[in-house]
Amino acid sequence: MEEIRSDLTVIGAGIVGVATALQLTQRFPQLSITLIDKEGAPARHQTGHNSGVVHAGVYYKPGSLKADFCKRGADLTRDLCREHQLPYQQCGKLLVATDDLEYRRMLDLEHRCRENKIEVERLDEHDLRTMEPHVVGVGALLVRRTAITDFIAITRTLMELFQQNGGLTLMGKEVTTIEEHRDGVKIRAGDKGVESSSLLVCGGLMADRLARRMNIDLDFQIIPFRGEYYRLTPEFNDIVSHLIYPIPDPDLPFLGVHLTLMIDGTVTVGPNAVLGWKREGYGSVNFDFKDVAEMVAFPGFWRVLRANLGTGFSEFLDSLYKPGYLKRVKKYCPQLRVADLSPYPAGIRAQAVMSNGELVHDFLFTETERSLHVCNAPSPAATSALPIGAYLCDKAAEKFRL
Repeated sequence: MEEIRSDLTVIGAGIVGVATALQLTQRFPQLSITLIDKEGAPARHQTGHNSGVVHAGVYYKPGSLKADFCKRGADLTRDLCREHQLPYQQCGKLLVATDDLEYRRMLDLEHRCRENKIEVERLDEHDLRTMEPHVVGVGALLVRRTAITDFIAITRTLMELFQQNGGLTLMGKEVTTIEEHRDGVKIRAGDKGVESSSLLVCGGLMADRLARRMNIDLDFQIIPFRGEYYRLTPEFNDIVSHLIYPIPDPDLPFLGVHLTLMIDGTVTVGPNAVLGWKREGYGSVNFDFKDVAEMVAFPGFWRVLRANLGTGFSEFLDSLYKPGYLKRVKKYCPQLRVADLSPYPAGIRAQAVMSNGELVHDFLFTETERSLHVCNAPSPAATSALPIGAYLCDKAAEKFRL
């Protein structure tokens, strides 16, 4: 087994891990930085299975880290795409209210946008139909700064920059053991052994398992939620010119089914949010015995299931019954039919759930003397990856005295 010496090692080559590793090389060029991932290429999981939306930060509490990271991340993502000639289209987003209750919630969102200093325009029913003839509603909010991009291409570019700065990548090397000792951390990844002074873990769907490899006592577990999409048939590629989102229910953790312009010119419908029975279950078969056994043995799983039984059952039924799924989008785009929905790959959200059943909506970290673990990086982490990476660099610099 080849032995490698590293000052600091990052596990996880999703966009947050790669953005963090790159910024470590920029801030600490004198250090040797190693990036490890079990996959042969970056962005193979959450980063590579999202909608590609560069969010403006509409939904987040003013003054929160999430609001700040999202707003700054949107600007940094735009600048990065321009600098490196990566795909980027500022198409804007319409949040559409279809009844009086949603309209009242829409006004609350408008107020939140203004608190977060996000430019927003309120549209009446006539303005909405003029702007989007195929969309119906009693009103809408237009957020012009929302954009779409290709987060896989962004992550690859960040990794290339990391390598140009002297960073070492160990791809296709699954981490099997992590042993901490007084002077550092010994990591076994495939046929490589890495002796690292410090460790930063951005494990996403495997965050809890990687932490447990260091015998860290955790009060949470990653529960996978599967977001299922459809793609509209090609004749509908021009059905809308903006992203079309519903007004979210503030009591639910997900945004609801929406129409998304994709950077390749197609339009997707989704996602819903159903319980995943496999952490990396992107295909039609979504079941893994190990994942399920671990999940049902966790008390928080049953508590969150009981707390969201009605919503969860409805999502599950619509997952099986395409007309029920379609009904969610027909309320603001009534011309669509079941035959217009084509298969599209699903995404998986790594949701940290506490043992008391509470969903974690903010950042969650755990640590040891020589390691820092990102256990929950809340949505939209892809949009916010660059400021999240800078924040993690600050935390690592302070904790490890870099």
